[in-house]
Amino acid sequence: MNPPGAAWLSLIKIRMTMADMALCADQDRWARELKWTVSRTGFGARHYRDPRFDLVRELEEVGRLFTV
Repeated sequence: MNPPGAAWLSLIKIRMTMADMALCADQDRWARELKWTVSRTGFGARHYRDPRFDLVRELEEVGRLFTV
């Protein structure tokens, strides 16, 4: 059996998630159109990452292998 108030807590969590998604919707859509990854880090906070930086890191590592 659920403790008293669990339904209210669940409702509040759902509403907070909806508000968070609405708050960041435009930025998230823009980042996804650019093929970036979007990670939610808190209410109204996101971490946007451009995957092209993986290629830069790989090329730097390959360059280090060939320089003596």
